[in-house]
Amino acid sequence: MSAIYQVDLDAFARNLARVRAAIAPARHMLVVKDDAYAHGLERIVERAWAEGVEWFGAFDVATGRAVRAVVGPEARIFVWLLGGPQDLADGIADDLDLGIGDEALLDDLAHLPVPSTPARVHLKIDTGLHRNGIRPERWSAALELLSGLVDSGVARFEGLWSHIAEASDADDDDAREIFLAARSTAVAAGLSPTFSHLAASAAGFARAPFREDLVRVGAFSYGIRPAGGPGEAELGIEPIGSLVATVTDVDADRVRVDIGHLHGVPSALAGRFSATTPAGPRRVLAIEPTTSVIDGWPGAAEGDEVTVFGRGGAASATDLAEMIDTIGEEIALRVSPNIPRRYTANGPRPAQ
Repeated sequence: MSAIYQVDLDAFARNLARVRAAIAPARHMLVVKDDAYAHGLERIVERAWAEGVEWFGAFDVATGRAVRAVVGPEARIFVWLLGGPQDLADGIADDLDLGIGDEALLDDLAHLPVPSTPARVHLKIDTGLHRNGIRPERWSAALELLSGLVDSGVARFEGLWSHIAEASDADDDDAREIFLAARSTAVAAGLSPTFSHLAASAAGFARAPFREDLVRVGAFSYGIRPAGGPGEAELGIEPIGSLVATVTDVDADRVRVDIGHLHGVPSALAGRFSATTPAGPRRVLAIEPTTSVIDGWPGAAEGDEVTVFGRGGAASATDLAEMIDTIGEEIALRVSPNIPRRYTANGPRPAQ
């Protein structure tokens, strides 16, 4: 036997239903970056589509193409990491929605051959996070560039979007004012977006005015709560994944399992949390490159399974993240893609 990342697709479906209820009447854009937060892109997208998710946030063009291969032509797939003309051309060819936050990308788009169907552009205003986006002082110039692309049939102004810091309500309120001002300026210039999207998981759940038409929810969909924020039960979500290791050696009062920091469990966590064994929680004493040492229990045997974190475990990804001052999704994303995924599900599957 060997370590495995176990994913409960029925729990995922329940989270999707919870997200829909929390953000209504806005629609859910399921963010599937980094192999669906390490849960396995294909099976996650397949189940989400079966559950009625129509929008996917795929981060980059390669991921967008992978999503398209699973769900076919009807889904809307939004990508926002675009490196230049080739990414734009590939995104247009695969009918992806393009998140553009750089005037240079608008110029690149202008120099591409006129597509048979206009590129669906979502223009990003920088509302203060400075992750990317058009600065407010350059917004009118960007709108002028976009207007030319729309008039020439190269593009359609499909969306206005931004990221917010979610650091404080006051900062987010200021960011929203910039967002609303940018939309007003666009409308006054004759450019009315079909969709607006500003919020991600936390603001989408907690702050109705931020929901707009779409809410980009990734972490909460997978049952990953925010560090320092409300718990899973308060949010109404549940972890869908669990990292399960196998006992490979029993030595007196300790056991060794087949998971280590090269598989994605940070060595800094040694001695700071407990894994769930057949006899209950036991302290993780050491995290080595490919194995870890755990306090033993009566009757421990090779082949016993131990839940290191996640669903059914003593600690969630965010619990571990808080111990080393990082974010919950980062711990989940550390799980090595070389660890096999095992899926449990009784819910609907898409028609073949």
